[in-house]
Amino acid sequence: MTKLVTLFCAAFLISSGVKAEGLSEVQLGQVLFFDPAFSVNGTMSCATCHVPDQGFTDHRLNRGKGFVSLGDDGHALGSRNTPMAAYANTSPDFHFDEALEEYVGGQFWDGRANTLADQALGPPLNPVEMGLSSDQQVVEKLQQNPLYKATFERLYGSNIFASKALKKGQVAPAYAAFGKALQAFEETAAFSSYDSKYDRFLKGEYQLTVLEDLGRTLFFSNNNVNCNSCHMLKTEDSEKEPFTNHQYRNIGVPANPNLLKLGHLGSDFVDHGLLENPAVTDPKYDGKFKTPSLRNVAVTAPYMHNGVFKDLRTVVAFYDHYNNPKHSLNPETGKPWAEPEVPATVDKEELKAHALSERKIDALVAFMKTLTDKRYEPLLEAPQQPALKK
Repeated sequence: MTKLVTLFCAAFLISSGVKAEGLSEVQLGQVLFFDPAFSVNGTMSCATCHVPDQGFTDHRLNRGKGFVSLGDDGHALGSRNTPMAAYANTSPDFHFDEALEEYVGGQFWDGRANTLADQALGPPLNPVEMGLSSDQQVVEKLQQNPLYKATFERLYGSNIFASKALKKGQVAPAYAAFGKALQAFEETAAFSSYDSKYDRFLKGEYQLTVLEDLGRTLFFSNNNVNCNSCHMLKTEDSEKEPFTNHQYRNIGVPANPNLLKLGHLGSDFVDHGLLENPAVTDPKYDGKFKTPSLRNVAVTAPYMHNGVFKDLRTVVAFYDHYNNPKHSLNPETGKPWAEPEVPATVDKEELKAHALSERKIDALVAFMKTLTDKRYEPLLEAPQQPALKK
């Protein structure tokens, strides 16, 4: 299977007029992204959990059971909803902004990977994901493949496979190059096309409906719902807006009971978010998670770091319940909203806003649907969680 996938990718590139011996770094990253060779059983690639035609998220059937990805071994499960890889290239390196007094950027829900290249090095060695034992095992797989060996030596130097990690905490140079190639691919327009209805509206190529325009007005208004306090990086109606400030917040998300029922985490499991990042030790950051991009949000359910909400409208109602007694019940359960997973650090001030009417909730959802990349627009009407098959 591994050889077939690699050969298929190479054949695709060659058919596009590129010879295998002339692969660019981007094209190398593309082949690596789809190759399951870098998992212990050869069943999982980057594209398994970041499916290109599903908004670069994991829409496998097991998500209906727990909202987390299934590992290469066929039974291991993680603790978090797989982040969308699309538009991840808009995030800066992880750092502490002295002016903001906030942590900003990075990859994963807790920012523990500084860059896309760093992030790409995580899954192959994660025992609940691709399950390989060491970076050297990845390097050996690269050397065993003539296409990879020749391309790595041409792009990164003839000695790329000769040296190993020199210090504790460092990775083998060839493994670092592995991440670098994947980052090069993830930085392309394949991951960030900026061609949604909203982008076309900014160019005068699409007219927003009345409901979509109301949602846009609400979204960017500082006097209504404060969406833009976390989900805007630039100024109103700026081109190539990522719809996240790349910062970290605790909005009071409850634990996901469906996730806990799987039994692999323990009934007392608490996800501490940013505090799980080795670079962060201050308890005031407990329970804070990276603000995700809203691009493609309407087609990348479930929502929040643990996948606790299935519907986008539920997410808006959840925000509104802090300010509106009419939304005291979770529409997905019919019960009061559960308590925050980490209650002590909820960003209550930023959650203050005017109460929303049902029409305003509809409008915000309608606007967020306009942030869907053009190629994913057909998914807006498709069911997001198919029935489990035997």
